[in-house]
Amino acid sequence: MAKFQRHMFVCVHDRGPGHPRGSCAQRGSVEVAEALKAAVHARGLKRIVRVNKSGCLDQCSRGVTCVIYPEGVWYGGVGTADVEEIVDRHLIGGEAIERLRIPDDELTGRDPDEGAPV
Repeated sequence: MAKFQRHMFVCVHDRGPGHPRGSCAQRGSVEVAEALKAAVHARGLKRIVRVNKSGCLDQCSRGVTCVIYPEGVWYGGVGTADVEEIVDRHLIGGEAIERLRIPDDELTGRDPDEGAPV
């Protein structure tokens, strides 16, 4: 069985209006996810590129957050106006979009070599 060429996760977590950390859903992520899925399907990429809604990706301060694998490129502050560029340049062309990219050293993950949390 063939695997996906690229897999994109779009955070649609919703903490509700007024939450101090905010949430992607309150910033329009559901609309972004639907637009991405429609654009991927319109280009004939169904079952080649997969766009999935995800729970919290722990980048709440970044606005609508997405991650694309296998590259492991994280995007923040994504809006529906960015969808066509993401599909054409990254999902099809393999080129990361630097203006949307969250630098690796600014992600909230932890290096596994740092040891167990205290």
